[in-house]
Amino acid sequence: MELVIPSQFTCPISLDLMKDPVTLSTEITYDRENIEKWINEAGKNQTCPITNQELKCDIEPVLIPNHYIRKMIQQWCVENKEHGIERIPTPRIPVTSSDVSECLVKITNSSKLEMQDAILCKELITKVKNLASESDRNKRCFITNGTTKVLSAAFLEFSEGKNTKNATIGEVILSTLTLFLPLDVKSKSMLGSISSLRWIAWFLNNGSLSSRRNVVFVLREILKMEEHDKIETLLTIEGALEGLVKLVKEPICPTTTKASLLTIYHMVNSSSQSSKSRFVDVGLVELLLEILVDCDKSICEKALGVLDGILNYEEGRKRAYSYALSVPILVKKLLRISDLATEFSVSILWKICKNEKRENNGGCVLVEALQVGAFQKLLLLLQVGCSETTKEKASELLKLLNVHRDRAECVDSLDFKSLKRKF
Repeated sequence: MELVIPSQFTCPISLDLMKDPVTLSTEITYDRENIEKWINEAGKNQTCPITNQELKCDIEPVLIPNHYIRKMIQQWCVENKEHGIERIPTPRIPVTSSDVSECLVKITNSSKLEMQDAILCKELITKVKNLASESDRNKRCFITNGTTKVLSAAFLEFSEGKNTKNATIGEVILSTLTLFLPLDVKSKSMLGSISSLRWIAWFLNNGSLSSRRNVVFVLREILKMEEHDKIETLLTIEGALEGLVKLVKEPICPTTTKASLLTIYHMVNSSSQSSKSRFVDVGLVELLLEILVDCDKSICEKALGVLDGILNYEEGRKRAYSYALSVPILVKKLLRISDLATEFSVSILWKICKNEKRENNGGCVLVEALQVGAFQKLLLLLQVGCSETTKEKASELLKLLNVHRDRAECVDSLDFKSLKRKF
């Protein structure tokens, strides 16, 4: 016999068993998650779903926890456990806008330089982190009330007097900020100040594994704005670039590696020509080529994107020439990983081969590309289709390669084994 849930235990909106019953001013009880979604979607026209009465309130409708119904539901669950019914846990009381506002004011006051209290500020931010981690509802409440702006301002304040004792509060702020990504423009602006960027660079090189992981997520957000002044400032800060490269060279986890590569990608493609030499000097070209030998799709795409940017610079191309496996690695990525990886690979090969005669006196790279099957793959790429820009580069590459076809040509048929052609 099928178990029937008593009607007074079900939410009028979803008709499911209520986990956190709350009662409106109309004396109708709903599950908190469902009624909050209803109210948020209603905007200014907030009404009770059953009675259609307007919910009059100064700020937001009052949702009163219905402890009586909740206890009855829990008892019913226990009585019917043999039917596979699990007892619903007693819900935590969610934060309110007034609770959040009060806490944020205290954080602001305790972080101001004239009366800075790192211990109190750390306790308050830890409280924010714990509450935001409890539920999506709490997290939305914190975001709506401008928590990221307050935390970013606090980070800026403490960065002004940066010292060893402030490192702990900085770590707490960074880890809490990652809960609220993506960040708003105002928060990014404060975190992108010279003082904040210097502290961020310090964490990249001296922080714990978790703080280095958190700081690169925050830095990725800042550089998404692609403001040249912030990128140039970061490149002038000692240890900033080296710290990012170290996260790629000595990975903490795939997510951190991806965030680091994406951050470097923004830096490479938005920095001045003179600044690009720093990426070459830290050995990034060789590191990226080593990564490309064996990595997953997402990391491959990002590594190729960064490499494509560095090879706009003459010194970057020279480093690529001198790395023995450059061409075989790039040709192998053609038509194997993704459309994006193929486009980056074509662009990189085009830059290497196009500039070879001027920079390397030779044709060696072109011959090597022929030997590993570049000509056939590029022909096939034109047949299966690609973007107009990639098509132009592939066509130019074919012309360059064709001159040397009589010197060497060897194709690895395994490269085409699983390829599906589009006709």
